[in-house]
Amino acid sequence: MYHDLNLYIDGEWRAASDKGTRPVTDPATEDMLATIASATPGDIDDALAAASAGFQVWRKTGTWERAAKIRRAADIIRERTDDIAALMSLETGKPLAEARGETGAAADQFEWYSEETKRIYGQIIESRTADSRMAVVMQPVGVVAAFSAWNFPALLPARKIAAALAAGCSIIIKPAGETPASCAALVQACHDAGIPKGVVNYVTGNSGAIAEQLIGSPVVRKVTVTGSVPVGKQILALAAKGVKKVSMELGGHGPVVVFEDFDATKAAEVCAPTKFRNCGQVCISPTRFYVHENKYEEFAGRFAEIAKSLKIGRGMDEGVQVGPMANRRGLETIQEMTADAIARGAELLAGGKAPAGFNKGYYMEPTVLGRVPDDAMVMNHEPFGPIAPITTFTDYDEVMARANSLPFGLAGYIFSDNLSTATRAYEDLEVGMVGVNEMLLATAEAPFGGIKESGMGREGGSFGIQDYLNPKYVKIKLSE
Repeated sequence: MYHDLNLYIDGEWRAASDKGTRPVTDPATEDMLATIASATPGDIDDALAAASAGFQVWRKTGTWERAAKIRRAADIIRERTDDIAALMSLETGKPLAEARGETGAAADQFEWYSEETKRIYGQIIESRTADSRMAVVMQPVGVVAAFSAWNFPALLPARKIAAALAAGCSIIIKPAGETPASCAALVQACHDAGIPKGVVNYVTGNSGAIAEQLIGSPVVRKVTVTGSVPVGKQILALAAKGVKKVSMELGGHGPVVVFEDFDATKAAEVCAPTKFRNCGQVCISPTRFYVHENKYEEFAGRFAEIAKSLKIGRGMDEGVQVGPMANRRGLETIQEMTADAIARGAELLAGGKAPAGFNKGYYMEPTVLGRVPDDAMVMNHEPFGPIAPITTFTDYDEVMARANSLPFGLAGYIFSDNLSTATRAYEDLEVGMVGVNEMLLATAEAPFGGIKESGMGREGGSFGIQDYLNPKYVKIKLSE
């Protein structure tokens, strides 16, 4: 099922020019799943040349023809859901049910952008004089260099590929080395849907070297990245040298505020399953729980009960709700955060160690910490894993100040049945997305992205295509 993967350049799958490869590891067993090609500088040059030629073809392809091919890619992805989900579960460790859901969400991106292809609107500006005309037309940016993270290895590339194609751009996608097969399946779907050669290209290998070469090339005019804040800053610095257009969705540290008027048990029953989805490795995961002091015991108790009840295991096994983390460095960080919080006085309410019976793999029990002090590591650095720190508050202004105290601003969540409180809170939270009594935010038709150090630009929705377009103003003087 899982097999060695090559590069996809100019419409063909091919090995690296020097035959170099890198391993892909199964996070559930720590065994090698397969290898991926490690692109050489020459291979990257080939991808740049292919994307440049592909752009000239694709930008001149009729809008409705482009839309039909993108929609066909969506259909193909849906037809292959089970196969793609199995690959995803193997390389990420996530449960099959979650992998199937993500595959469907990736297909939704292609379907949505197939429709947006036909709705790229310009503007007519009323001229001051009768003998002139003014207009704004929207044109594709050009060749796109895209870098994607490992935690959602189909959805994240889909947001970039589908939007770029809809705008008329060509793209070179570099997926995370830990999870290359899910993205490769999307690229194959584009190939099978009839997307012309050179329009979509796929490269793997040394991330830093590939990023420097792609972003440093004058061929690339737009850069898009999903990743950590440090990685985003490095990419932004590289892009600045060539004044490239950039959009990026970076890390977050999602505050959750549960007000006194809301049913605390109900809130916990929404928050806990969401927190541990994808083993907590979600950029918009709820990660700091501020619960009104009068509702703390009820909320924390129910949250811990749910955490203890979740079935842990290999993602490929039916019924598993929490798989392994994707890599060892993430596991070690969560272990460090847990120890730090407890040392600072936090209560261990659930988890805190490797589950019994798992001698291999990057497993961690769903961990719940109570009354966590604000200076704990887990409250200040993004906890990308199955750990939930809960603390208390009593005053609205106080909790909003604490929720907004970090440099992150991706997503936040409010639980309140009071319309005035909920409205004030979602307006005051310094984030790009807010869920009110709700946590499932990501959907193809809505903009996804953050503010502050959590990034710039948006993916998804009608806003998502804008970062792949340039507005061109035209003024015409009519002859007499």
